[in-house]
Amino acid sequence: MTAEPHLPLPPELPLVDEPGGTDVELKTQIIRFAVTGGLSAIVDFGLYTLLFKLVGFPLPVAKSISFIAGTTTAYLINRRWTFKAEPSRKRFIAVIALYALTFALQVGINQLCYYALPEAWWRIFFAFCVAQGTATVINFIVQRAVIFKIK
Repeated sequence: MTAEPHLPLPPELPLVDEPGGTDVELKTQIIRFAVTGGLSAIVDFGLYTLLFKLVGFPLPVAKSISFIAGTTTAYLINRRWTFKAEPSRKRFIAVIALYALTFALQVGINQLCYYALPEAWWRIFFAFCVAQGTATVINFIVQRAVIFKIK
């Protein structure tokens, strides 16, 4: 009995361990990271608002789902464009660990800010920005200094 052939894996999965990609200069990385972060924040905030305000999901559930969508977008773009890094199993595992940390921080900070602020039209946006800003700074520093230098 022979095994059935499997479909090839998507090229984004970390299939090989290649050197990191921090050859791009810092200024360029910061600009690219900011552009990518802006796009990812649109994905995150748009989905968050849709799920919380329109669908009626609980705040932490809506933020959790939107965070996953936004950070997945960010990782895929940053790996290829910002840091110009090849797929890597080690790097992928390190990113998952980093995103787990920033996930907990971001969802927690978002919820604390949201419920600490007075009811106003800007409350959801302000809480999102504080949480997103904190996670963005942590993500850039750790990705540049550690993750995309993994060999």
